[in-house]
Amino acid sequence: MAARKKNSTYTRNEAHIIECDLTYAVNKINGRWKILIISKLESGKMRFGEIKKEFPYMTERMLTLQLRAMEQDGLVKRMVYAEVPPRVEYELTEMALAFGPIFKQLSEWGGKYRLP
Repeated sequence: MAARKKNSTYTRNEAHIIECDLTYAVNKINGRWKILIISKLESGKMRFGEIKKEFPYMTERMLTLQLRAMEQDGLVKRMVYAEVPPRVEYELTEMALAFGPIFKQLSEWGGKYRLP
């Protein structure tokens, strides 16, 4: 793949976008399932299987990818317990919990302005 020019329009736009706090926040939760996973984990720690049951149409692979991305982004803590069989739980970080009131407002907005 060819390298982008440092002075290309794309590169300049990307640099400007990265500096925007709103874009940063939206990119943290960007993804088909992340908001829904966060909303389920707001009630507390959950195991992988418990999360999977909440989303029967999401594949295990997709859930794994989303949880890994959320862990890398600092939204989810993954706790592995030294037990047989192994037990893994997922919990929201303080950063993810801060989205709670924002999601509530977005949900209210969606209910108010959803087109029939």
